[in-house]
Amino acid sequence: MSANLLDDPGGVVARASDGRAGSVPGRLSRLAEYLCVAALAADVLLVCASVICRYMLHAPLEWAEDGARLLMAVLVFFGAGTVLARGRHPGFEVFRNRLPSRWQSLATRLCAWMIAAVSVMLFASSVLLLLDARNVSTPLGLPQWLHVLPACLGSLYLSAIALANALKGGRAKWLALLLATLLCAAVWGWNTLSGTVAGSGWQVPPWLLLAVGFAGGMLLGMPIAFVLGLAALLFFLAEPSLPLIVYSQQVLSGMDHFVLLAIPFFVLAGLLMEVNGMSARLVELLVLAFGRVRGAMNLIAIVATAVFSGVSGSKLADIAAVGGIVVPAVRRTRQDANETAAVLASSAVMAETIAPCINLILMGFVANISIGGLFLAGVVPAVVMALGLIVLAVARGSRIDPALAFPVRKSRRKLAGGALATLLMIAMIGKGVTSGMATSTEVSAFAVVYALLVGVLVFRELDVRAVVRLFARAAAMTGSILFVIATASSLAFALSIQQLPGLLQHAMTGLAVHYGSSAFLLVSVLLTIVFGTILEGAPALILFGPLLAPIAAQAGVHPLHFGTVMVIAMGFGLFMPPLGLGLFATCAMTGTRMEQVAGPMLKYLVLLLLILLLLVLMPSLTLWLPRLMKLA
Repeated sequence: MSANLLDDPGGVVARASDGRAGSVPGRLSRLAEYLCVAALAADVLLVCASVICRYMLHAPLEWAEDGARLLMAVLVFFGAGTVLARGRHPGFEVFRNRLPSRWQSLATRLCAWMIAAVSVMLFASSVLLLLDARNVSTPLGLPQWLHVLPACLGSLYLSAIALANALKGGRAKWLALLLATLLCAAVWGWNTLSGTVAGSGWQVPPWLLLAVGFAGGMLLGMPIAFVLGLAALLFFLAEPSLPLIVYSQQVLSGMDHFVLLAIPFFVLAGLLMEVNGMSARLVELLVLAFGRVRGAMNLIAIVATAVFSGVSGSKLADIAAVGGIVVPAVRRTRQDANETAAVLASSAVMAETIAPCINLILMGFVANISIGGLFLAGVVPAVVMALGLIVLAVARGSRIDPALAFPVRKSRRKLAGGALATLLMIAMIGKGVTSGMATSTEVSAFAVVYALLVGVLVFRELDVRAVVRLFARAAAMTGSILFVIATASSLAFALSIQQLPGLLQHAMTGLAVHYGSSAFLLVSVLLTIVFGTILEGAPALILFGPLLAPIAAQAGVHPLHFGTVMVIAMGFGLFMPPLGLGLFATCAMTGTRMEQVAGPMLKYLVLLLLILLLLVLMPSLTLWLPRLMKLA
C-alpha cells in the first residue's frame, strides 16, 4: 500500500515525493495546501456560527449550508491534488511490488499516465458543467456556477500535478505513454470499424471497458480513488447515450452533501487530541492504572483505541494516535511490537461501530439510515468485541515493568486532567448527536473548537504553527477520503446504468425469500468483507449500502441492525491479511511488516469473526440500546 498520510506529521509540500519544494509543482502544492487549510478553518467557523445564530440569536444563516458545501468542494479537489503531489493516495500495490524491477517501473509510469488521463478528463468535463451552469441558480438565488468553480479549478490543479508526475521517470515514461496510446487507439479503432462494417455486436461494450479498467488499475497499483474514476470514465466515454458532462456531475454529486462535512471535522478533532496532549495523558494514565496486569500494553491499546474512536471518527487516525504512544512504550518494555500492531489493527475493526465513526456516517448517508440510531446501535457490538479482545490479550500476554513504559512521568493531576478533558469531549459528541439537538456535522465542528481550546489554553501544547500543520494534515487526509467517495459515486452511477443494482437486487431478494433473512445477511457480510479487502472501506459501503439496504428491509432486517453489521464486515475486510489496505497502513505507522503481523493477528480475527456471526444471528445485541432510547 502507498505510504499513509499520517506518516507525514508536517504535511508540508516541502517533503513532496520529488523533493523539490522550489519547483513549479511544489509551489503550486504549497499554495493549494494553504488554500485547503483556509477552507477547512472557514468551514469550522461557518458551521459554529450557524449553530450559534440559530439557537442563541434565533436568526439562522440561510446561506450557511451552501457556503459550507462550497468550501468543502475546495477542500476535496485541492486536497486530493496536494495528496497526489506527495504520492500519499492509498492504493493496492501488492501485485505490482512482486514484478521484476524493470516491469515495476513501467507499471508505475503507466499508472501515472492513467492518473493524468483521469484528471484531465475530469477537468474537461467540469469545464462543460461550468458552462452549462452559467444561467442556473440555487434555491437561495446564488449562481450555480459558484458550486462548480472549485471542481473546475481543483481538477485543473490536479491535472497539473498528475502531468508533472507522469513526466518523471526517464525512458520508461515514454514507453508507458506509447503503450497506453496504442491500447486506446486499438479499442477506439476496433469499435469504429466494427460499428460501420460488422455491426455493433462486435464492439467492445462499455461494461467490459469498465471491468477491465477497474481490474487493470487495481493490479497495476493505482490509487483507489483513481481506479474508481478510471473505470467510470471508460464507461462514460464508451456509452454513446451519456455526454462527458455527466462524469463531473456525478463526481460532484458524490461529495456535495452537508452531512459529509462531519468527516473532516472529526478527523481534525482526533488529530488535535493527538498533538494537544490529551492522547498521551490518557494512555499514560491507563499505564499507571493497568500497567501491572498481564498483557498490559495490549490491553491499553484496546481501551485507548475504543476511547479515541469516540472522537476522531477515522480508524487510521485512531491507530496513529494510539500507536504513536503505545508502540514506543511497548519497545521500551521489550514486548513484541508485531503482537501490538496485530492488536491495534484488530481493535480498529472493533472500533468501527464506536461513534462517530466515519463509516457509520457514510452508511447512514448512502442507505438513508438514522446516523444517531447507528451511533447507538454500534455501542453493544463494540463492547462485546472489546471485551473479547481484552480477554484474549490478557490470556496471551505477559507482565511488564510499568516504570520502563514512560521513563519521564507526569503528575497524576496532569494525567487525570487529560483523561477528564477527553471524556468530556466524548460525552459532548455523544449527547449532541443522539439527543437530536444538533447534526453530526455541527457537533463535530464544536468538537474541533473544544480540542483547540484545551490544547491552547489548558495544556498550552499548541501554538499557531502547530495548529496550521494540523489543519494541513486534516485537509490532506479528508481530501483523500472525500475524493474516494466522489469517484465511487461516479462508478456507482455507471453500474446503475448497466442495471447491476437490479440484477444484484433480484439475486439477493431470491436468497432472502428462499433461505431467510439470516442467510441474506451472511451473504451480504461475505460480499462486504471481500470488497472491503480489495477496496478502501468507503467505496465498498457506497457501492453496496444503497443496493442491499432496501432488500434488507423487505427481508425483515431492521435498518440499524443491517447498517451496523455491514460496517463491521467492511472493517473486517479492510484490516484482513494479506490484502487489507488498513493492515498495510497499520504496519507503516507502527514500523512493522505485514507478514510478521499476520500470524499474531489470526487469533484476534477468528475471535472477531465469531462475534460478527453472533451479531448476525442475534439482532437484539444491536437493537437493544436504540430501542431503549426510542430511536428504533
